Amino acid sequence: MARKRRKYAVSGAEQGMQDFKAAVMKNEGYAVDPGRPDDVKYEVARELGIPLERGYNGSLDTESAGQVGGKIGGTMVRELIRMAQEQLAKREQ
Repeated sequence: MARKRRKYAVSGAEQGMQDFKAAVMKNEGYAVDPGRPDDVKYEVARELGIPLERGYNGSLDTESAGQVGGKIGGTMVRELIRMAQEQLAKREQ
């Protein structure tokens, strides 16, 4: 089954989000191919001991899939919060 295409509220934001994901995960120590930042999920899955493979993963339970996505998304959210706090601190000066 093919992955659903994400719909971003801002037209053209997809490339920026992919670049952001690559930068954040690379900063976390993962080997990220900037041309294929979504592939970092396989490295994260290996680290977590989750048998995520390319192609069909119908036997993978939702908890395991969520652990992989949560690690990536959570890291991105933490970085966005850090960036926002940094910008707010600069405004207050």
